[in-house]
Amino acid sequence: MMLVPRRNNFDLWDDFFNDPFFSKTQEVKHMKTDIIEKDNSYELAIDLPGFDKNDIKISVEDGYLTVSAKKESTEEKKEDNYIRKERFSGECSRSFYIGDEIQSEDVKATFKNGILSLDIPKKDKEKEIPEKKYIEIDD
Repeated sequence: MMLVPRRNNFDLWDDFFNDPFFSKTQEVKHMKTDIIEKDNSYELAIDLPGFDKNDIKISVEDGYLTVSAKKESTEEKKEDNYIRKERFSGECSRSFYIGDEIQSEDVKATFKNGILSLDIPKKDKEKEIPEKKYIEIDD
């Protein structure tokens, strides 16, 4: 008996060679994030399941907030025969533009149950966006 997740609309011939079951190299390195706008701040909720608080680094530099996480790989034994490996180990990071006015001291962070919550205040000063100009195409 093989344990393989069921896929909707599975077509054996179309999906056979593209199925991640056969590649053993699929790793999801994307931090799923929800962003909520409040009156005076933005709230980010970032899924980091399996990570510990000490595995996560948050920095603000040149107007970008960067969240990075690193989890050491569990040691694989040579005799282990993985049928499917989906749990992530390694490094991942994600950056968000928050503007030059926000400093690292302004950002508040908490980590509970695998969810990193960030509170980023809105600054009063809004940057003026220049008018869009088009370049004319010569004949």
